[in-house]
Amino acid sequence: MITSAAKKAVLNRPDRSAICPGWTSCCSSGKPELSEKTMWKQILSLALSCILLMCVAQAELSVHFLDVGQGDAALVICDGEAMLIDGGPSSASQFVYTYLRQEVGELSVMIATHPHDDHIGGLAAALNAVPVDVVYSPVTGWDSRAWQSLEKYASAQGTPIVIPNEGDVIPLGGAEVTILHCWPEAWTENDMSIVLRVDYGTTSFLFTGDAEEMSEYMMLTDQVPLRADVLKVAHHGSRYSSTPEFIEAVRPSWVVISCGAGNTYGHPHEETLAVLGSTQVLRTDQLGTIVFHSDGTGLRVESAASPVVEAVYIGNRNSMKFHYPDCPSVSDMAEHNKVSLASREDAIALGYKPCGNCKP
Repeated sequence: MITSAAKKAVLNRPDRSAICPGWTSCCSSGKPELSEKTMWKQILSLALSCILLMCVAQAELSVHFLDVGQGDAALVICDGEAMLIDGGPSSASQFVYTYLRQEVGELSVMIATHPHDDHIGGLAAALNAVPVDVVYSPVTGWDSRAWQSLEKYASAQGTPIVIPNEGDVIPLGGAEVTILHCWPEAWTENDMSIVLRVDYGTTSFLFTGDAEEMSEYMMLTDQVPLRADVLKVAHHGSRYSSTPEFIEAVRPSWVVISCGAGNTYGHPHEETLAVLGSTQVLRTDQLGTIVFHSDGTGLRVESAASPVVEAVYIGNRNSMKFHYPDCPSVSDMAEHNKVSLASREDAIALGYKPCGNCKP
């Protein structure tokens, strides 16, 4: 049945020549005629419009809070560009490596928020997984094994390590990354943490590393733009971060706490959970990897399955040697030192060397 609205649209339709100048009437037959050149122009224009509409429809920002145990790691992807914020502890190296290989082809930006092993331990693996354009860090050198591995693989790739300035804006596809706080001279490594926000359309995320009360006070005093939809809670939910004044300034709809199940620090602390109040709390120790999707106006969240690593080789995190699973050395290995490795290539890329006995 034709509706009255449809009838009205037909009666009021514009003259075809006004829509398409190439459309003319033949004097003899009265049939429409479209020149071949104009016809191809119209087809090309229509095709380009369809492609543009498809690109707009598919454009989105995704933020992956990786389940790296007692540590921090977040992957931000927008319009084909990617940024990794921290890489978790070294025990998460294989997971970070596999996740990046599955999700991205390269990283435009890597952020080492501060030089603690539970944040930078997996970054060497990330540098082995994909090319990285630049690493931002509050320091360019640090005396730790995790930092030395990061520095080694960044140097091998020709990737610069740069101390950012507060207020720096880094484009990431259609998103905008702003450095809100970076304090290399801080008294503690936690307060060195780079704090940054990611804006995409009207949606926003705030990443705080392990920033503690002093850094929060400085940001409040400096009146940096803290309001965000999603807050990555500082220092795994420690009582020494997330002051009531800071949380009030952020006013998040969701907060994400990255911590390990049954961790010895007691994270997240009850005091922090009390400050967060009725805000929706999402925890990696309870949900695994947490993924937010933004279309620029709204957010949706889901829990993502972790990549499955089928053990072909067993690595020893202490000796940095890898073995066949039936190697006698594996049975003598402490469980907390064992890591499953999917291939010989992965093992070598992660910095492991073959066992001299089983010769994998």
